[in-house]
Amino acid sequence: MTEPRNHAPRIIPGLALITIVHGREQHLARQLAAIDSAKAVPELHIIVAMDDPAVAPRYADRPRTRVIECPSTGAHLPLAGARNTGAAAARERGADVLVFLDVDCLPDPDLFSRYDDAVRAHPGELVCGAVGYLPEGTDYDRPDLFADAARFHGFRPRLDAGATAPGDHLAFWSLSFATTPDTWLRIGGFFEGYSGYGGEDTDFAVTAREAGVPLRWVGGAEAFHQYHPTTNPPVQHVDDIVRNGSLFADRWGFWPMQGWLDQFVERGLVRRDPVTGDYERMFLP
Repeated sequence: MTEPRNHAPRIIPGLALITIVHGREQHLARQLAAIDSAKAVPELHIIVAMDDPAVAPRYADRPRTRVIECPSTGAHLPLAGARNTGAAAARERGADVLVFLDVDCLPDPDLFSRYDDAVRAHPGELVCGAVGYLPEGTDYDRPDLFADAARFHGFRPRLDAGATAPGDHLAFWSLSFATTPDTWLRIGGFFEGYSGYGGEDTDFAVTAREAGVPLRWVGGAEAFHQYHPTTNPPVQHVDDIVRNGSLFADRWGFWPMQGWLDQFVERGLVRRDPVTGDYERMFLP
């Protein structure tokens, strides 16, 4: 992990970080260590625990940190509801910049100050930074940890530090982004009709676009995704993706996640109606 600073970091007034978590103890501990190593840190950190009662007692005494419980009401974790709960808690506590960072992402030492500058310069927009991927076998105790980033997502631009550029809403990803409470309310938060994996990110971005909220990329506000095994396409989530994709199509008139859905079609897991273009799950014996 990046080394702790030998002096207290600057606290950014009014900036709140929101992290949602369920059962990711090691990921969260590494994220907190990276926050403590940052050059400037949030005035408030809201951790939203989804069906994870161990989080609150573990971090009850951590300065500037508040743990909010968000129990599930069905078979799946309430990802959209947890982000909405975190935003509401930050607004109630007077935050004027909201930063969302997934629990398996580590902030660059400049992430919070870059987001703060960009959001205050563009208060009516969604602001997003690039996300790099740390490889399997990463030594998280190395002081130059982030030099290990194996790749950055090619669909999302990596700009020079401090530079900004308008972006495509369909490239939005909730791993790492920031905005103001007023803009959050203008968008209306995340739609909570989705359950399980997939769809809510793109829905949020399209809702923002329809509300006239631009998306902007900012350089230097980088996060680094901790390695964990994944599958591509994510076949373990095929039912969720088809169900949520259908809901999204009903709301917006087109299907999200089509790259994955087409790969599912090739594998015989999903069929696509040649007339309507809709996807449906194939239940194999």
